[in-house]
Amino acid sequence: MRKPLISGNWKMNLNHFEAIQTVQKLAYLVGKEELNVADVSIHPPFTDIRSVQTVIDSDKLGYALGAQHCHWEDKGAFTGEVSPIFLAKLGVQYVIAGHSERRELFGETDETVNKKVAAILQQGMTPIMCVGETLQEREAGETEAKVLGQVRAGLANRKPAQVASLVIAYEPIWAIGTGRNATADDAQQVCAAIRRCVAELSGAEAAASVRVQYGGSVKAGTIAELIAQPDIDGALVGGASLDPDEFARICKLGA
Repeated sequence: MRKPLISGNWKMNLNHFEAIQTVQKLAYLVGKEELNVADVSIHPPFTDIRSVQTVIDSDKLGYALGAQHCHWEDKGAFTGEVSPIFLAKLGVQYVIAGHSERRELFGETDETVNKKVAAILQQGMTPIMCVGETLQEREAGETEAKVLGQVRAGLANRKPAQVASLVIAYEPIWAIGTGRNATADDAQQVCAAIRRCVAELSGAEAAASVRVQYGGSVKAGTIAELIAQPDIDGALVGGASLDPDEFARICKLGA
């Protein structure tokens, strides 16, 4: 059985002092017992990563350290970008690739997401590869065409064992930061389609192993129904992860 992964994406929020306080508060609320139920990854801004890593390591917390983004090259003249090697040296375990905000606001393409997935894997980290459709695409009945097109492009040239190890996050763009949420049935339908697509690309074993998250205004009140679905293996949580109490309830799977 696939263990759920709950990932807190802090986006461009919290300086490193605030990040330390948030992790420390979370540590009182989510401990070893809860981490037996679900894995938890925390994705702070780049300037906070070292501080959060120090807290996790020194206090022996069971959280995985994550990053929100990286470049696909190891080094070079890419002002403002961050090398996957740098992240690996900091003990980062999960890196988000192709978040909708990166695609929509910063022009990331399926091709660049594919390069990032390869680079993240090359450094021994796990990609959380994001896919999702706009409201216009959803209303036009193009959800599966858009989402599965992104899955195929992102996983192109990856070996089945690599695909089996990664995370795919279905995050409908129309539900991010809007307070709107896909119903559990709707989310399950798309996540099941993603898993079928993985089976076609990389085989049944990879499809059975890959973890598929749902992301889009996830709250403590919605996580239990989402996680009960057979093809949803966790959540990529945005705004709610900034509140330790709310995020803790989500990590406890809504209990």
